[in-house]
Amino acid sequence: MIWNREQYIAHCQFEYTGREMFCELFGPLVGLDAEWRAQGASEKEIGMTAFDWDYVMRTSLSGSTGAHTGLKKVILEDTPEYTISRDTYGRKMKLIKSSATLPLPMEHPVKTMDDWLKIKHWYTFSENRVNREALLQQKALYDKGYLTIFSVRGGFDEPRQLLGEEALCYAFYDEPEMIEDMLTTMADTAVKVIERVGDIVPIDNLIIHEDMAGKSGPLLGPSIISEFIAPYYKKVWAAAQAQGAKLFSQDSDGNMEAVIDVFLDAGVNCFYPCEPAAGMDMVQLRKKYGKQFYIKGGIDKHVLRRDKDAIRAELEYKMAAPMLGGGTIFALDHRIPNGVPIENYRYYVKLGRELLGLPPVSGEGWERMAF
Repeated sequence: MIWNREQYIAHCQFEYTGREMFCELFGPLVGLDAEWRAQGASEKEIGMTAFDWDYVMRTSLSGSTGAHTGLKKVILEDTPEYTISRDTYGRKMKLIKSSATLPLPMEHPVKTMDDWLKIKHWYTFSENRVNREALLQQKALYDKGYLTIFSVRGGFDEPRQLLGEEALCYAFYDEPEMIEDMLTTMADTAVKVIERVGDIVPIDNLIIHEDMAGKSGPLLGPSIISEFIAPYYKKVWAAAQAQGAKLFSQDSDGNMEAVIDVFLDAGVNCFYPCEPAAGMDMVQLRKKYGKQFYIKGGIDKHVLRRDKDAIRAELEYKMAAPMLGGGTIFALDHRIPNGVPIENYRYYVKLGRELLGLPPVSGEGWERMAF
């Protein structure tokens, strides 16, 4: 089913719209297409359009809050095994083709306050951050029922792009003035962009990407988040709310349980993809937090490598009464991993639809819901 903005927002706010929402958020990992093709999967199955996944009509609003560096990506070396490039931050990046879709940085542009001050202008506001002509077209989509999405840079993730993870974690203690100046600059620019975007198109869903946790927990604790990152969140969320926003979703892999409360206080009302392998249990989170936030994802992707009994046990646990009636967007907790047989995936789709009371597959297609 293709959802409109009113249906989707109501569902995320724990209103029962008449049906549950069953999605594929991210799609397959690199190499799974070849595995499935060898197992006799159709091209529609490989392209994810054979399963009638739910998704909402949406448009990502044309305003930029990130780094305007003036740099362009350049390929430095390309081999059958890897690609080395220079990205728009000026970083040398390496992509391993056999196992990744995203390159990893080999260097970073900021080590000291002086380095930051040299590039601070990347993040200052200018009117060219807002594409008014595109926004007028997006207003027409909003009027047709499209969800409007606006993305701001992560309070952890964007400084990480500049310093790298390890250096950033030290910098909260060793260079606090630099981190505070970064986030203040980014927040001021984001607020100005949000105000101008909202003058043309109401904002429904503010989204932020962090990916700041692993299996053992987040890379920052509640006190650091409260001191540095929460003020940034509160500023941008207040600005988005003034332009109509009701949903504030945070994309962070890993186990975020230690910092859920501080992010809730900062305005977040959705955490995804809620990875079971990292210890995130959507049923227990719902039991603990009730309707304080809605959940996207949460179904163990790795169980699809096992047998059908394991798949059934996972779905019967996750698709039970406490998770129904709104507030849950049922989906795998990240990309479909290699080693998942196409027969298991078909079974997962069929059984999930049965448990959720959804009609048989009609082939309406698929779009990523990773926002």
